[in-house]
Amino acid sequence: NLDKNNLALEEEKCVVAAIMVILESFSDKQLQNNSLTRLLSSSYTALEKLTDVDKENSLRNNPAAYIQFLNAAVKGLYRMGIVFSHLSTSLSLGYFDDSTIVVLLNLFWPLLEKLFKSVHMENRNLTAAACKALSQAVKSSGQHFLMMIPTVLDCLSTNFLSFQSNDCYVRTAVVVIEEFGHREEYGALFINTFDRFTSSASITALTSSNICDQMPDLVEAYMSFTISYMFFCSEEVLVASGSVLELSVQKAAICCTAMHRGVALSAMSYISCFLEITIRSLLEYETRFSEVSFSAIATQVLLHSGEGLISNIIHALLGPSALSRVHKSATILQQIASIFQICVQSKWKTAISWNSLFHWLQSTMDCLPEEYLKQNEINYLVTIWKETLVVAASDYLASRENDSIRNGNMRPQGRGGRALKKIIRNFADVSKT
Repeated sequence: NLDKNNLALEEEKCVVAAIMVILESFSDKQLQNNSLTRLLSSSYTALEKLTDVDKENSLRNNPAAYIQFLNAAVKGLYRMGIVFSHLSTSLSLGYFDDSTIVVLLNLFWPLLEKLFKSVHMENRNLTAAACKALSQAVKSSGQHFLMMIPTVLDCLSTNFLSFQSNDCYVRTAVVVIEEFGHREEYGALFINTFDRFTSSASITALTSSNICDQMPDLVEAYMSFTISYMFFCSEEVLVASGSVLELSVQKAAICCTAMHRGVALSAMSYISCFLEITIRSLLEYETRFSEVSFSAIATQVLLHSGEGLISNIIHALLGPSALSRVHKSATILQQIASIFQICVQSKWKTAISWNSLFHWLQSTMDCLPEEYLKQNEINYLVTIWKETLVVAASDYLASRENDSIRNGNMRPQGRGGRALKKIIRNFADVSKT
């Protein structure tokens, strides 16, 4: 009857959720599993019909019938997503046991894998529904999904390379990394996925703020992936990702100058995340023995990309939308200064010195158009910024024990951080006018 009523998606969501609540009360697990299979049987059938190789060509030659099959598959995928979403809570509360999720996965993934490898994925509605169902399945399945990770990530990255305007694949990969990024046995797989996303034509094309503004959803999805990659993957994986990380930081620096607020702020969030993990690695390097350290990789990335990063952060503070970037810009500059503060007091002092940072700052200010700053203003401003950055660096490091930093809530720290933010706000105010 549920299928005959042809409910809207929101109405079906409520009905399916109610059915799941009823199924929770079943004490007979076999009956529970059979009932779930019946609930999803039409969804499985819709996918089977759409991906039937023998009928594929004839379907596409009949647009009216093809649309019906597509719509049925989309609806079926949304129903699967609702069930998996409900199971993520029900399993933890003991209403269903592991056998339920195993049964569903054994039916769900083979069909979805076949769908991902079909020509039908060019349809954006189908892609959105498939990725949403897969994301919910990953979240609810836990360790039962482990064996499928290689195939899942391959499908996601391969489809993204085929349909690069669609950010759903990248966003679903974020879910996989968040759930399983800590699994070291899949490290090479995570690196390969990161590399495929970063070397794709669409990400490679991010060479100016105008291009970043043209595909905001994709840029935000990519930045979300990079943040999750930094937070959830092991240090060994990050070390092995050095060249890809450098490229991603360079792309993020460019995206900071985008007019689109979401694009700029997501890029700044990634850079801030990268810098915070760099600081953490530098501080831990002297206190623990490790054959691998992210510090060396991160400092190399900063040396190679630091001048471009400083330049883009300052250029992000120019123009009418500058004030929305003040907070994150201040945090990033304070973090960069903190890295220099650590390095000049450690083994890294031969590679990094305050002079490098000050040179990048001076060079960027000197290149600003005269309508923003005159030469005498530049010299004064650079002097003030230098002094404030040194103080801000010490304050950031002194606040390292603060829970907000440990939990990833990066913001300007201490009086030095607030002073830096004030200077940056004044700079943005002046440049705006």
